[in-house]
Amino acid sequence: MGEFDWPVRVYYEDTDSGGVVYHAQYLNFMERARTEWLRSLGFQQDVLIEQHHCIFAVYSMEIQFKRPARFNDALIVRSHLVSAKGASLRFDQKVFCHDELLCQSEVKVACLDATRFRPMPIPAFMMAELQGER
Repeated sequence: MGEFDWPVRVYYEDTDSGGVVYHAQYLNFMERARTEWLRSLGFQQDVLIEQHHCIFAVYSMEIQFKRPARFNDALIVRSHLVSAKGASLRFDQKVFCHDELLCQSEVKVACLDATRFRPMPIPAFMMAELQGER
């Protein structure tokens, strides 16, 4: 499965008083990249909720910080779907600045029934696209 790159600019609000990106902001950057990856495949999360009653939620994340990002840096968040099966997706995500690795993570995402918040199978039409069968 391919990679998806999403550009992110570091704003002042993303940093601490020293101009270094606050560690929790990387989670936001990665969330945006996964959302935009879905959008690039034609899946709008609001439509998935309204028409298919499914939402996606992170249930596990392992993250390593290598180097700091700073105010006004232009970053690339690279998302790679490692696996899609049953009710879960597993991503490898990396944040780069000028080809230098700043942060890397493994993110596990569950597909949940939007009303009961219980795991449900990823819709078949979506799974077909994710597995390249469409």
